[in-house]
Amino acid sequence: MVSLDEVKRIASLARLAVTDEEAEQFAAELSKILGFAASIRELDTTNVPSTTHVLDIVDVWREDEPGKCVDRDTALAQAPAAEEGCFIAPKIV
Repeated sequence: MVSLDEVKRIASLARLAVTDEEAEQFAAELSKILGFAASIRELDTTNVPSTTHVLDIVDVWREDEPGKCVDRDTALAQAPAAEEGCFIAPKIV
């Protein structure tokens, strides 16, 4: 059982203001959550394989295939400033 003092300490650490009624409610809710977690720990999982994801992960990426590209001269012709085959951009510090 989570005590009222523990709830108030946790609320203080989280910089939350809680009333006594809220502290009582949170103490009951946290106790239920911790009780549930304790019941899960009692399950026999020796034959259950470890998983990192509940669902199977499928790669959704397409193959990387080269497509039509704009040549350098066309791209640089549309730039506000270019020099020696490169874009000129303002210095950002």
